[in-house]
Parts: sequence; C-alpha cells; structure tokens
Amino acid sequence: MSSSSSSSSATETLTLIPGLPNDISSLILSLIPFSHHARLKSTSKSWQSFLSSHQPFLVHRSIRTHGPHHPTLLCIFPEDPSITPPYLFDPSRLTWTPLPLLPCSPHRYGLCNFLSVSLGPHLYVLGGSLFDARSFPIDRPRPSSSVYRLDLPSSSPFSSWARLPSMLSPRGSFACAADPTSNSIVVAGGGSRHTLFRAAGTRLRSVERYDIEKDEWIQEEGLPMNRAGCVGFLVGEEFWVMGGYGACRMVSGVFPVDEHYRDAVALNLKTGKWREIGDMWVDGEGSRRLGTVVLVDRVVGEMPWIFMLDGSTIFKYDITTNRWWKETNLPRKAPGDISCGFVALGGELYVMFALRFDMKARRPQAERMTLFIQVYNPKKKTWRCLTTKLPLSLCVDFHTAIMCSIQL
Repeated sequence: MSSSSSSSSATETLTLIPGLPNDISSLILSLIPFSHHARLKSTSKSWQSFLSSHQPFLVHRSIRTHGPHHPTLLCIFPEDPSITPPYLFDPSRLTWTPLPLLPCSPHRYGLCNFLSVSLGPHLYVLGGSLFDARSFPIDRPRPSSSVYRLDLPSSSPFSSWARLPSMLSPRGSFACAADPTSNSIVVAGGGSRHTLFRAAGTRLRSVERYDIEKDEWIQEEGLPMNRAGCVGFLVGEEFWVMGGYGACRMVSGVFPVDEHYRDAVALNLKTGKWREIGDMWVDGEGSRRLGTVVLVDRVVGEMPWIFMLDGSTIFKYDITTNRWWKETNLPRKAPGDISCGFVALGGELYVMFALRFDMKARRPQAERMTLFIQVYNPKKKTWRCLTTKLPLSLCVDFHTAIMCSIQL
C-alpha cells in the first residue's frame, strides 16, 4: 500500500474536528492555505496525518471542478537549490514557505539552467548545467541528467527530495512540459553553457518522456535540428518547442555568437511526429530572439493564451497567423538593468522585480528586498499592483532564477 493511501485510511479512523463528521472537517482543513500547513500539523495526530497526505489536494481538485478557480502557488529557485532553499509564494495571501534543499554532493559547487515543473502534488527538478570540481576545466559546466521529486504535502524544511531515474541524455537550458493526461513529463533539446561564454556550449536534438507510473524514461523522435535555450509547452495534444539557438557564428573570427531561431516545432504526442512552424516574426523585425514565454490556461477545450515579455512590452501569440502581436506595456518599468520575472498564475500574468528600500534605516528588517509585482488580467485587460517583503535570506536575480507554478 502506498504512503498516501495508508495516511488517507488513517485519517478516516481519527477524528479531525470533534463534533463534526470527517467529510465536513476534511473540507474545512483543505481550505486552509498551504503556507499554514507546517504550523498546523503539530495540532494533533489526525491533523498531522491528514495534512501530510494527498487528501487536501484531492478536495481542491473537486472544488475546482464545481467551483471557482483555485489560487496557484509559485515556486522560486533563487539559485542552486542545494545551496539556497527554494520558496513557495502564495500571491493571494503574500506568504512565503521554505522548501528543503536538494541533496548536495561534495564535488559540485554550482547548478544552473535546470528546469522545474509540477504535476499534481509533486514538484520536479530536472537536469541543468553542473559545475563539478572533478571536471576539466572547472570553470566550464557539464550537462546534468539528474531528476528529483518532492512530495509537497509531506514536505518540510527537514524532509528530502527523492532521486528518480536519470534522463537518458544529460541536458540544461532545454524545453520541458508536464502532461497531466498521460501522467508524464516531456523534455527536448538543451545542452550546457557557461553564464559568460554562452555560445561555447553544447546543443542537443534528443527528446524523451518520463512515464511516472512506469518510473522510466522513454526515447522519442528527436527534434528536426539541434536546439537549446528553447521553451516548451503543451497546446492540446501537441508539445511545442519554441525559439532557442542552434549553430553559432564567429565575430571577428574570435568570439562565438548564438544564432537564434525565429520559428517553432510541435510534436504530436499521439503520433510521435514533428511538424515545423514557420517564422514567427513579421517582416522588418530582424533577428529578434524570444523573450520569456508563459501560457494562460482557459476553459477546458479552449486553446491557451500564449504571452511573451520582451523588455517592458507584453506580446500575445496568434496561432492562426503564427505572429506575435503587442498586447500591452508595463505600467512601471524596472529601474536600470534590474531583471524581471514573468509567470502565469491563476489566469493572470505576473511581472515582478526586486527592489531594496530604506538602506539607511537602522533596523535590519528594513534591508530586506521588496518584491514589486504588476498583475495583468488578459481577459479584463486591467492592471493591479502588489508588494511584499522577500524572506530575509532570499535574494532573487530573475536573469538566472527558476520559477514554476503549482496548481494545488
């Protein structure tokens, strides 16, 4: 019997709230924000068992089916998750929850360009560019094939990530998407690159899929050509791989520069065949490179909205014309060269950057970074703003930070 089923059966024999049926009590406890679960687990053995199981997630799924859209959480990896813990951010309540560190090796001293996806109550960390003291030269990363999974209900700062079967091909800076219909994760392309010597990295065209039930990686038909630094997402029954770079050209015969793709390709998950999608830019836009791309899920059966943040402008992708069109401008630009994070949460677009206020104040708490968030509703075409203090130990550079949305 699995741990989730055994803990679920245990809660049926324990009273959650005295005087109430357990089905009513479970509904009440499931409405408690996830950020409060860690503190409430010590209330009683029944609460510990219930909040550490998958039951609250199952209740959430039922509520989403018959009620309004449930809020989405954001997981932020500021840097190497074996050095700095990732955090869960609840934008509806402006609360932060630390997650456990990834297992650490005495030989490695840095991990970047990895990806994170969520599927159900699980959070995954895949691949990346790994700096290892045993490799030569030590300042050049090598691609990683490692895969880790965290069970969010039972997580705490003292719990651990489970090591899963490694990918068939090590990769960083790749396309990735979780497919809930087949309970699998698809990865494509990638390679490894240095943060300074970017064009000197490797490129891949291999594609593979992780079957969660079988706990194994399955090789799929490769990309039409090598592609790294790309973005991946699901559109109906297709896995799209957009943008990225392949070959590189030499400037003055010395400096390598990436040649960025202006198109996309799509893999039919049923037939396993790729189809090529042409140039996404209108004439006169030159060799534009892809910005940060996110998807906004809509009603089941409708195509998702695809948005891109490029500087201070948000573009919307039109699948029928294969073109990016301007949607809106940010009400407030990020000052200087401060990086912006861009993510879709609960049907809205979040643009965020970190600022430091009151540096001359005497209180240490005043030195904490403030996260400034601009939220765009693409349906109503309206903006609103939020601000929150980042956790004391958290410093986010959105140029390198990894973000993942989690639908509870």
